[in-house]
Amino acid sequence: MTDANTTANDPYLWLEEVDGDDALAWVRAHNTPTVDELTGSERFAQMQADTLEILDTDDRIPYVRRRGDYLYNFWRDATHPYGLWRRTTLDEYRTDVPEWDVLIDVDALREEEGENWVWAGASMLRPDYDRALVSLSRGGADATVVREYDVPSRTWVDGGFGLPENKSNVSWIDRDTVYVGTEFGEQPDGEGSWTSSGYPRVVKRWTRGTDLSQAETVFTGSVDDVAVGAAFDPTPGYRRHFVYRATDFYNTDDFEVIDGELVAIDIPSDASYAVHLDYLMVSPKSSWTVDGAECAPGSLLVFDYPAFVSGDRTHRVLFAPDAHTSLQDYAFTRSRLVLTTLHDVATRIQAFEIGTWAPAELPGIPDLATVGVLDVDPDHSDEIWLSSSSFTQAPSLLYGDATIGVAPIKSSPEHFDAADVQAQQVFATSDDGTQVPYFVVKRDDVESGPTLLYGYGGFENSLTPGYLAVTGRNWIARGGIFVYANIRGGGEYGPTWHTQAQKAGRHLVYEDFAAIARDLVARGWTTPQTLAARGGSNGGLLMGVMTTKYPELFGALVCQVPLIDMRRYHLLLAGASWMAEYGDPDDPAEWEFLSKHSPYQLIRADVDYPELLVTTSTRDDRVHPGHARKFTARLEETGHRVRYYENIEGGHGGAADNKQSAFKEALAYEFLWRTIGATAGH
Repeated sequence: MTDANTTANDPYLWLEEVDGDDALAWVRAHNTPTVDELTGSERFAQMQADTLEILDTDDRIPYVRRRGDYLYNFWRDATHPYGLWRRTTLDEYRTDVPEWDVLIDVDALREEEGENWVWAGASMLRPDYDRALVSLSRGGADATVVREYDVPSRTWVDGGFGLPENKSNVSWIDRDTVYVGTEFGEQPDGEGSWTSSGYPRVVKRWTRGTDLSQAETVFTGSVDDVAVGAAFDPTPGYRRHFVYRATDFYNTDDFEVIDGELVAIDIPSDASYAVHLDYLMVSPKSSWTVDGAECAPGSLLVFDYPAFVSGDRTHRVLFAPDAHTSLQDYAFTRSRLVLTTLHDVATRIQAFEIGTWAPAELPGIPDLATVGVLDVDPDHSDEIWLSSSSFTQAPSLLYGDATIGVAPIKSSPEHFDAADVQAQQVFATSDDGTQVPYFVVKRDDVESGPTLLYGYGGFENSLTPGYLAVTGRNWIARGGIFVYANIRGGGEYGPTWHTQAQKAGRHLVYEDFAAIARDLVARGWTTPQTLAARGGSNGGLLMGVMTTKYPELFGALVCQVPLIDMRRYHLLLAGASWMAEYGDPDDPAEWEFLSKHSPYQLIRADVDYPELLVTTSTRDDRVHPGHARKFTARLEETGHRVRYYENIEGGHGGAADNKQSAFKEALAYEFLWRTIGATAGH
């Protein structure tokens, strides 16, 4: 086999040419047999139809965000596959069939302009919310076109703020001014406008009616930074400007702009923070000694912000983690600070009175559900919106007052019969003795059989129980067992659950996942031949490692939009921004541990690998599709069979609309039923 430890010896670099003729011909040649094999059965057609029905149903909750007097929603359905940006009032929203005021019809816009637009969001101008900076993506990529939209007249603003396609940052200051990071050309230091990670390194203040080239530079970072940016807080009486410089994925230098000068906010670079009214909230990711007290990673501290700027470090600890409990999120209403915590991956919600910081449980929160804050209105009220769901309970939308409590205002329909489906949490013992939790979801009458293990394990992302509409219909209801892994690298137990698995500790992620796979077999739920795993993005890397390091544990793997070539990942698209997570391949000491878990370099001809389905998207401009292509090519070179499918649209999510999503899901489940399901006699 060709030595692939160095870039120079990589025979498949040509597959990194995203739109290269040869590369796309290779893609089409690989798509065709996969589609031909997996899409012809009645089961595939039924699963695709069922999935599309779930995604398109008009009965699902139209989640909203309050902006002034209106509730805004973006909605896709069978008639509008690319979506409607629309709004309504609270009174109308409470009705069974609300009337919606449509602002932008993306399907109509696509047809009118002949562009494959995909909605990428809208940033509205506080406090009037009569203007919006609308982002539109071609084919679902991260790069967007930005246009200014006038809400009352339903028109694009002629000569308004607008940016061509790029990974730009833009945010409102006032009606006539924005902060912007985009392509400005060569800078005075001789460097360009972008970091090596592909994000803006220059932020400017741009005034309406002037050319972008005349925008005033606020801050310029280093090419080696991840990104820089600025934001304005328009809260009456507390108008403040902030600048940030992300030196890597987890470390940021933060400043307030006071009288035109950047004043550093003196907190650890790995801490998250928020300034609200006269309060500074800080959550450190590592141990922090402040005012003579040591604060644990994942704590939440509150300071008097004006006093903090003057040097006073007096503070109060509002939350301190323990071995089972971690802080997940917090949000402000007018008079309350709402904290979301996890205790062994179970949600708890508390509301603290701002100023006195007296805590209280928020009435109306359901038991045994994952609950998250969706929206608050800190300027005007204690209104709060939350989502609630579990593995077997369809989502409900909770609405209420953070001082009184919440109650359901909308519910989603049940998409599979969960009357006899149970979820249980168990723990596996990893190689170093750590107890790693996972959930098993199955019908009561299923004792063992085809089992699908899902994992991610990175970037402090917590995997919490949520309704399994598509998996429930296509897998669990058909007799499959579903497993949800809370491995290290995530944030289920706070920052240290993640930080211990960064860089040289990355092996812990894979050891945890392998330990769960073995535990499932030991408990009798499955066998290696009937066990599959699935993951995407960082979870796709996890699948690549399972392929090359733990092939004996699985019968099949679904590897989606993956990172695979860890020797070159930092050179492809946003890859450089993740070196704080994985390591720098150009540093020999860091390549030493990276090389042990870089699937592309570890493929061997003399090993029996599980059945593999590899999928990606041509338009993914976050994780380069070259990873998936090269993984497949090298596996084939060494005599292994791979099913491969690449969506021409879709961005990092792999699909640009519900129809594409339904196809992708049905493809994965059909592959699983034909491999581990067939092995079990299904």
